[in-house]
Amino acid sequence: MTADHRKGGMGLTACLLGLLALIVAGKCSYSPEPDQQRTLPPGWASLGRADPEEELILTFALRQQNLERLSKLVQAVSDPRSPRYGKYLTLEDVAELVRPSPLTLRTVQKWLLAAGAWNCHSVTTQDFLTCWMSVRQAELLLSGAEFHRYVGGPTKTHVVRSPRPYQLPKALAPHVDFVGGLHRFPPTSSLRQRPEPQVAGAIGLHLGVTPSVIRERYNLTAQDVGSGTTNNSQACAQFLEQYFHDSDLAEFMRLFGGNFAHQESVARVVGQQGQGWAGIEASLDVQYLMSAGANISTWVYSSPGRHESQEPFLQWLLLLSNESALPPVHTVSYGDDEDSLSSTYIQRVNTEFMKAAARGLTLLFASGDSGAGCWSTSGRYQFRPSFPASSPYVTTVGGTSFQNPFRVTSEIVDYISGGGFSNVFPRPSYQEEAVTQFLSSSPHLPPSSYFNASGRAYPDVAALSDGYWVVSNHVPIPWVSGTSASTPVFGGLLSLINEHRILSGRPPLGFLNPRLYQQRGAGLFDVTRGCHESCLNEEVQGQGFCSGPGWDPVTGWGTPNFPALLKTLINP
Repeated sequence: MTADHRKGGMGLTACLLGLLALIVAGKCSYSPEPDQQRTLPPGWASLGRADPEEELILTFALRQQNLERLSKLVQAVSDPRSPRYGKYLTLEDVAELVRPSPLTLRTVQKWLLAAGAWNCHSVTTQDFLTCWMSVRQAELLLSGAEFHRYVGGPTKTHVVRSPRPYQLPKALAPHVDFVGGLHRFPPTSSLRQRPEPQVAGAIGLHLGVTPSVIRERYNLTAQDVGSGTTNNSQACAQFLEQYFHDSDLAEFMRLFGGNFAHQESVARVVGQQGQGWAGIEASLDVQYLMSAGANISTWVYSSPGRHESQEPFLQWLLLLSNESALPPVHTVSYGDDEDSLSSTYIQRVNTEFMKAAARGLTLLFASGDSGAGCWSTSGRYQFRPSFPASSPYVTTVGGTSFQNPFRVTSEIVDYISGGGFSNVFPRPSYQEEAVTQFLSSSPHLPPSSYFNASGRAYPDVAALSDGYWVVSNHVPIPWVSGTSASTPVFGGLLSLINEHRILSGRPPLGFLNPRLYQQRGAGLFDVTRGCHESCLNEEVQGQGFCSGPGWDPVTGWGTPNFPALLKTLINP
């Protein structure tokens, strides 16, 4: 559906014009729109009120249908014990299931046209509507909104956002989940460059994590690469104001990719890819997805160059709802504190992940780089879970370090590895046994007041996250650390397993968690030593959860042992 009121659109009715007049005059009752993240992030400053005639792009998330059926279908296509396992839905099937009701579509479209919105575009599933409007029109449409111009972030990005909550007309509340493009600021990278560890002597040592170190630790041979004969592909999504450079990828592969077949360049960039300075995180994502998932066609979803009122993460979700043919594996290094987002927003994004799972997409999210996290309300400390890491419909990747940072040894917890228990999502059935076992057997549990023991627990798996080499702006950079590194590595290895499955006539892995938990960590190295960081107070003294045998909320089931993982996941 494309609507443009400048070209006539659907026409304006006297009834709706009357409704709009009442709204503008403040005589309609409102129900508050609950997605109200308004705290100004560190490093951002207001430049004052936005020009009333400045143009915005706002995204309206329309209320979907049949979500209970969607949930049951996801369970059926993702559970190896189900006769429907691997029989994924097409995008058109998903659209048929979740498409908003005709009443919702009609009501919202007419409301927006009456308000003067133009160039409104929907997606295949018809559950998002993105429209242009002026600041003046948006402030009339969404009572309470007040748009300001802000500057901040490492690249001094300009954005237009509303620091105040807004309200939807009461008649619209049953039809709209949230309006995107008002509150959330662009994310910042949590990657760290750590000091180089000190060690005496250098015989038999490595000087940081490279593709050859990863391949040695996770038991990949030179033959463990893509065949180049399938339509298999993989993707990473980037929401920072960063670019990657093809020349950096070429230099990275020249330095570190000599002992395995690999592709020389990214197959497809979705979004804007400029010529500015490369970012370390953008470079890291591409270089390690393409070296772990070696010789497999790779897409990059890139956000630089977007309009100032757009939210990159939301734009990525819209792309997933509008593309019939997508890579089976997507790796994403992005997260927000759960408590900074409204329940309505989180639940709706979680539904978008359900839609992806129903289509057989594997979504991997970094678990975060703040350990268990920490926040304090009224003097009471609690751990601080991260979203989307806490979604029950994504596979979340934690982080590890080598026991000896200069040798390819067994792994221990990387103290930054994000993990814990959701305060929003209940524990999904697929992890009931594993989490119950952890809670009943761990000798180092934090006080129960710090976490929601009945919530969705994460991460699900882990990989090395400490001490990576990255090439950015033609310069090799050592000791880069974060779960932004472990996530593309695990994703690349899953792409190699998908390659074997496709060659043997089987569907891609799809949503991995039900199978992962049924197999109780088969094919993974169990990480049993170390704890991650948390609140620096007297009660927990900076320590969150600790790893142990089996699943734990620091490293999940563990890190990949590729030949064993391949054997575990190739059939059925």
